[in-house]
Amino acid sequence: MNSSKITISDSEKIGLISNLTTMLSAGISILDTIDSLLEDSKGNTRKILEAVRTDLTQGKHLHTSFSEFPLVFDNVTISILKASEEAGTLDVTLKDLRDSTKKEMEFSDKVKGAFIYPVIIVFVFMAVLIMILIVVIPKFETVFSRMKVTLPLPTKIMIFLSHLLLQETIPTLAGVSLFVVVIYLLYKTKKRAFLGVIFKLPVISKLVKEIDLTRFTRSMALLLSSGIPITSALDLTRNVVLKHELQVTISDCRESVMSGKKLSEGLKLHKKIVPSIMIKIIEAGEKSGSLEKSMQEVSEFLDYQVSKSLASALTILEPVLMVVVGVLVGGMMLSIIAPIYGLIGQIAGR
Repeated sequence: MNSSKITISDSEKIGLISNLTTMLSAGISILDTIDSLLEDSKGNTRKILEAVRTDLTQGKHLHTSFSEFPLVFDNVTISILKASEEAGTLDVTLKDLRDSTKKEMEFSDKVKGAFIYPVIIVFVFMAVLIMILIVVIPKFETVFSRMKVTLPLPTKIMIFLSHLLLQETIPTLAGVSLFVVVIYLLYKTKKRAFLGVIFKLPVISKLVKEIDLTRFTRSMALLLSSGIPITSALDLTRNVVLKHELQVTISDCRESVMSGKKLSEGLKLHKKIVPSIMIKIIEAGEKSGSLEKSMQEVSEFLDYQVSKSLASALTILEPVLMVVVGVLVGGMMLSIIAPIYGLIGQIAGR
């Protein structure tokens, strides 16, 4: 079994962590807990539990076993579990981890859900375009050819695309597939440059930054509450964020903390990236000795900000999409209607 390629859904992951939390909190041993969960588990969750049981009977720790499934449990989760096992607070930490995973799933669903409408609009437009090219254009082309109508350039383009789909179907599909593969390979090999271009787009740049800061502060809150040193927590959360600028900011803050300064002092050097309110809340947490609580408060505040930004982006995007789709569909219909008017003009002139 190649454990490095095994994945489970977010809901399955939450279910697994929730069941572990409930049974361990009830005083049931970890091995008995795994045996109990194996009775009702299936699919990849069962494979994970079977591997965990084997590792535990060999004397390994839970975090060591979980680390064999990197697509399910990230480095932040593994580090938290390791610290909790060493401190003997596994049941408490699993509860915090469950709550954090639930929030992360809700957060991800919120972000994904915001893009459902635009994606549907694009798919509907593509379906309409293909229908026009396959069904409508060939019929009108026959009429135009028979009547020897002079065709404008847009109509010629539509007829050319129709021919590609109907007469050169396999080469066209091969070309589209090749294009998709090339884009995918470019994304895989030049991921940072690819994402860098996307993240510089005005609305997306602000949104991604807020999403990154939310994940950063939520992960920091969880790591610090588990007793992990702030320098280690910063090192781990650097891989949670997407934007390169924020990764650099976190690295600089880690260096600043290692030199004896406070986290807020390091963040103040990056005010263009980190909002002032976030720095002030973190600074207050440092003074009161409750940095993890401050991080949690910041993550909740930023979560709210992301919701607002998503709503604003959709408010702008929806009418823009409708106008763009309307113009494109209208342009296609005009390319069909224009020659018809030309034909009517020819008949009237006879």
